[in-house]
This record gives sequence, C-alpha cells and structure tokens, in this order.
Amino acid sequence: MPSDVISYQDLEVWRFAVDWTEAIYRTTAAWPSDERFGLISQVRRAAVSVASNIAEGAARRSTGESFSSLEWRRALSPRLKLSF
Repeated sequence: MPSDVISYQDLEVWRFAVDWTEAIYRTTAAWPSDERFGLISQVRRAAVSVASNIAEGAARRSTGESFSSLEWRRALSPRLKLSF
C-alpha cells in the first residue's frame, strides 16, 4: 500500500465500495417484498462482499496475494450487473 495508506479504510476503492453497498441497500428496499429472501438477499450479500474482500485483500502480506484477491472481486461485478 502507498505510504499514506494506513489501513483498508484509507483506500478510495474501499470507501467507494461502502458507498455503493449503501446505495444497493436503498435501491433494493424498493424491490418487491416477495424477493426479500431471493434476489434482494443475493444482491446485498454480493455488494457487502466487495467491500469485505477489499479489506481482506489489503491485509494480505504479499502483492501477489492482494492481486489474486482483487481479481476475484472483479469477477463479482458481472454477477451484480446481471441481477438488475
């Protein structure tokens, strides 16, 4: 991590992911209640996992581990796009 970054919370991408997750929760609150345990739950879990995995990746000891973790998170994005 760059020298001015002390923790994952200092990463702009993590802050973006948290804001995005909050937007997902607001958006899905207006979806039909019969989707509460189906699509809504899946989309919300996927959104939360992005920020969580960024934090986990930031804690990795090596750059290789971090990049591998980032590739996995990038793969989640199309799943969320398909859910809408």
